[in-house]
Amino acid sequence: MGETMRALRLTGWQAPVAWQDVPVPEPGPGQVLVEVLATGLCHSDLNVMDAWAGWLDYPLPFTLGHEVAGRVVATGSGVDSHWDGRRVVVHGVWSCRTCRNCLRGRENHCLTLGRTERGLPRIGCGLGWDGGLAPYLLVPSPDFLVRADGVDPTVLAPLADAGLTAYHAVRQHADLLDGNSVCVVVGVGGLGHLALQVLRELGCGTVLAADTRAAARDLAARLGADHVVDDVDRLRGTTRALGGADVVLDFVVSPDTVATAAELLASGGRLVMVGAGGGRLVTGKDGRLPTGWQVSAPFWFWGTRAGLVEVVRLAAAGRLRPETEVHRLEDALDVYARLRRGDVRGRAVVVPRSEAVR
Repeated sequence: MGETMRALRLTGWQAPVAWQDVPVPEPGPGQVLVEVLATGLCHSDLNVMDAWAGWLDYPLPFTLGHEVAGRVVATGSGVDSHWDGRRVVVHGVWSCRTCRNCLRGRENHCLTLGRTERGLPRIGCGLGWDGGLAPYLLVPSPDFLVRADGVDPTVLAPLADAGLTAYHAVRQHADLLDGNSVCVVVGVGGLGHLALQVLRELGCGTVLAADTRAAARDLAARLGADHVVDDVDRLRGTTRALGGADVVLDFVVSPDTVATAAELLASGGRLVMVGAGGGRLVTGKDGRLPTGWQVSAPFWFWGTRAGLVEVVRLAAAGRLRPETEVHRLEDALDVYARLRRGDVRGRAVVVPRSEAVR
């Protein structure tokens, strides 16, 4: 493995990320060393890069990259030998595993991950702990790994966050999803295009989509959306004719989308605010919105480990597949620049070996 490796690290708040030589980690008791085969690049990485001191309680420096697929190459004492050599995807919520939410299987709501006096605490790899933009990743426990034999790592990596977050956002409303359902997806980007696939998998009857970008609209149509428009406001007539939407998934949540999205709901419908675009919704029982409407704001990173197991199962069966661009690890800075400009279609993935690019 060598004694050092190159890693892309955040060295200061609102400072440029930089390549640094760091030691190759050695697993201690209970820990696992993963050889990174693919890492997804995410808008959340840009939010971390742009964070001001005091918002995140992350010790600096640390390696970025929270969507990681790889292979177990070394384990510490106490780790079952069946992990040796396994292909895995990393569940990025490194929870305490002992609080009441963790014991309920709701690791994404681990009580130790709440805001501290110094800001938001570390979540997992690439979000406060060293992540996957390096040849190797040290994982504190195999509890944060999901076996993923037989699935392409460049498919797996973006499923760790984008796929799991989209699945979690949709799955919690499965009681409203059937052949008669009307669902709306606002924003057909890295998460929205996966949510479209999950809605179809769970049997949603009619799926409507809105995105300002022509390429995203083309992707939505290719993934089976029944009606696609360039502005969520243009769905008012369609949803009204269908009796309103049972579920509206807003993957943008900007001031331009969130209020309109709520007004598309049917009686008893649900607005799911997934994105982090700065939009706010003023709620009240003043008769402006349909009776019995609900709003939820799922954690915009992840879902549960059990959810990731299901996402991997769907991917292995060929029923969930992210739209990806695959690049070399050494080009990650250039890809982040494209991501910031909105030039990436679907999800960007980097791999440490140039021969894996296709």
